Order: sequence, then structure tokens, then C-alpha cells
Amino acid sequence: MAGETRKYDLIVIGGGPAGIFGATTGAMAGMSVALIDRNHELGGAGINTGTVPSKTLRETALALSGMRSRDLYGVDLSLRREVTIADLLYHERRVQSGLNAMFAQRLEAVHTDLHYGTAQFLNPNVIQVTRPPGQDNGPPTGVEVLHGDNFLIATGSAPVRPRVFPFGPGVYDSDTILELKRLPKSLAVIGAGVIGIEYACTFAALGVEVHVVDGRDAILPFLDDEVSQTLARAMLKHGVRFHLNERAEQCSVLAPGGHDHLPHVALRLTSGTDLVLEGVLVAAGRKSNVQSLDLDAAGVIVEERGMVPVDEHYRTNVPHIYAAGDVIGFPALASTSIEQGRRAVLHAVGQRGHDGLPKQLPHGIYTIPEIGSVGETEQTLRQQGVEIVVGRAFYRDSARGRIIGDDEGFLKLIFDARQMKLLGAHVIGEQATDVVHIGHFVMLAGGGAEMLDDACFNMPTLGALYKFAAFDALRQRGFQPSVQERTIV
Repeated sequence: MAGETRKYDLIVIGGGPAGIFGATTGAMAGMSVALIDRNHELGGAGINTGTVPSKTLRETALALSGMRSRDLYGVDLSLRREVTIADLLYHERRVQSGLNAMFAQRLEAVHTDLHYGTAQFLNPNVIQVTRPPGQDNGPPTGVEVLHGDNFLIATGSAPVRPRVFPFGPGVYDSDTILELKRLPKSLAVIGAGVIGIEYACTFAALGVEVHVVDGRDAILPFLDDEVSQTLARAMLKHGVRFHLNERAEQCSVLAPGGHDHLPHVALRLTSGTDLVLEGVLVAAGRKSNVQSLDLDAAGVIVEERGMVPVDEHYRTNVPHIYAAGDVIGFPALASTSIEQGRRAVLHAVGQRGHDGLPKQLPHGIYTIPEIGSVGETEQTLRQQGVEIVVGRAFYRDSARGRIIGDDEGFLKLIFDARQMKLLGAHVIGEQATDVVHIGHFVMLAGGGAEMLDDACFNMPTLGALYKFAAFDALRQRGFQPSVQERTIV
């Protein structure tokens, strides 16, 4: 240990969404802030290996495959040449580097000190930062000691790597899949959760033969059944093959022999089914990145898979140490992580009006077609015995839906039958992850079918689907729309 101990009002560990927004919130509130990250590329998994790269790849796949244009213009623009991963990730790398720079500039603008290296608690108020070889900023010894009055742990998560899989060339997790040098002709995706299904859709759009393996009997079972089943049908139509109620029992990498020297991977499922593919993507959940922090020295409790338990203010069991983002577990979304980091720091500076997050949070899933969801599902409400009315509006019945060529998408609204209050909104189709926010705001306002009936939506827009779905529900309750409402398209 060398060098003078530097003191801060707030020390943030982790430069992902939760950490960056927590740090900027503290700095703007007048705190002296340090942010520690082990990488020079700020943004965490959300920017560098997860959310943004995978979604950018998805957009590139949709553009290059012509899937968005085929039905619209009556022509097939699908890929007709060998595509390299470098081709596909060209735009992704531009997006990533731009966001890395933007976050660094944002932190600099609010006078947050950046410390690159691995953080380790020495006691509840002191942390040591060790820089790996090759980094020349900071003290020459490579070690800094920082004192903090408050801490925010926002170190994110990493993919779980089950022992049955020999990770390396041919076998990837969600952090390494984009390191592929060539597009495989066939790929098995282990896990039908959000990450697995998103990648399955993207690779299928690129013409890869995709097999999805999962021990459950449905994909994304937390979704409304109608939405989940619609997605499964769309994926089948795009050539995805499902192996549900199955698990991978054995996995071995064979000698190179695929196209352009990609290895062959042999996979045996619990049913005895054997698959030989050019790649396997394991999406078997994630675990918190807390191993190097020595949280025992800080007195912070850690649970299974490294999850850090927190209260409604995002405080750990040590009151001046907060945690936010993937490191605390569900819902582990970039959007919720940002809000958790912000609200944790606002609590630390004494602004008590920002505790917790809304009970109902929107979920965006970048499958093909994409999905937006907020609130209760039809099955959960029926299981609870709640009397409901369901209103639906289909993309094909709206002018905007016809313009963009989406004839399979729909919006499903679920209302309490007594007061017609909105309890859930579920969208599948183009721009669903944006469209769902209207339902979220109606729910935050405690509104329902009447609010949507009174609203005026631009035409032609997908937002107007809310008006149509509300009409559908109100008709079931005996509501008679006006002549104008009956003629809207």
C-alpha cells in the first residue's frame, strides 16, 4: 500500500448504467465523487458486451437480411454472400465507442474523478484500487487508497458457466459470442430466457440454423401466454427449432472441420438427441461481480450467486454502503439499474422523496418481433380470481401497421372489470419496446379505458392502437362509440 489516502463523499464501484448515473447524480448534488472501473471502456456490460452490442447486432441483422423490407416491397433482400462478423459488428463498434466517449465526457463535465483498476474493501470506509500492468495513470506503485463517506456498489454481473460446457472456440457465453470470427452455419442456444431468445432470433435472421434448448416447457414463461405463443410461432416460421423439456447432458468440441475452420461441437441432450453444430451459446443465467471486492472486510452480506441484498432505499446491511443494478438481482435491466443508482444516491444525500421504483416496470425484449410488457398478465390475474376485460388491437387494422408492413403484431390491454383501470399492457410487433411506455404512464397515473378514450393520438401511429384496444374493451362493457370513433382507421 502506497500513496496518500484520498477522501470522497461518494465512491462508486462500477462504470455501468447504475454506476455512471449514480455518480453523476451525486456530483450534481454537490458531493465529491470518485468512480472506479476495471476497464477503460465505460458503460459496463450494458454498453460493451450485452444490451447495446446485442441490440445493435439485431438491427444490423434486420437491415442486412431484408426481413423488414421483404413483405413491404415484395422483394427478397436477404443475404446472398458470405458475411463476416466484422461486417456485422462494424456499426456496433461505432455505437459502442461513441457511448464510451460520451459517458467519460459526462463524468468529466460534473468533475467526477475516474480511477481505473480493481477495487477491494479494506474496511467499511476505505477501499484500495489496484491497476493492472500497462496502465500508466495514477501513482507509480499501481495502488491507490480511497476513503469514502458513502459507497455505491454497481459492479454488474457476468454469465454463469456450467461445468458441462468446455468454453472456448466453438462454445460461447453472452460476453464472448460477439468474438466469433465467422458466422456459424448452425448454433445451439442453451437457455430460453431473454438473452438466449434474443440471440436466437438475431442469428436466425442472419440465416443461421438455430436450435433452442431449455428445461422448461415454454419460452419466456413470465410473459403473457398469448404474447409468448405468438413469439414462438414467429420463431418457428423463421426456422428456429425448439428442444423444450430438455437439457444439455454432454458437450464436446471436435476437431476443426466447419466452414472456414470453425470447430464442430457435439451436444447430447437428456432425451438422447445428438446435435453437431458449428457453435453453442450458453445463456444459463448470470452471477454478480463481487468476488474481488472483499465485501467481508466491509461487513456487507452476500447471498447466492453473489447477489447483494438491499432495502427499499438500496442500502445494504451497512447503512452507508448502497448497491444497485445487476449486482442486486432482478429485474437486472439497464433501465431499472439507472433508476436504482440515481435513487440510491439521492437517498444518501438526504432527498427522501425518491425511494424505490414503481411497482410496475416496463420490460423491453428485443426478439424478432420485439416485445414490450408492463403490469399483470392475463394468466396471473385469472389465477388471482380478478375479474378482467381484455381489449386487443392488431397492427394490421391500423394505418401505421399497414404502412410498415407488420400484419402479425398486436396490443393487448387488460382492465379491471369494475373500474376499467389498466392493469397490464402487452405489445408484440415493430417498435413494441417504445409503444409499451404509453401503457406504463397510464398505469402510473392510475388511469384506464376512460383516459385512453379521452386521449388524442397522432395518425397514423402505433400509439393509436391504445385507442382501438380501449374501444374493444369498452364495447364489451356496453359502451357505444361515436360515429367518428367507428370510422377511425
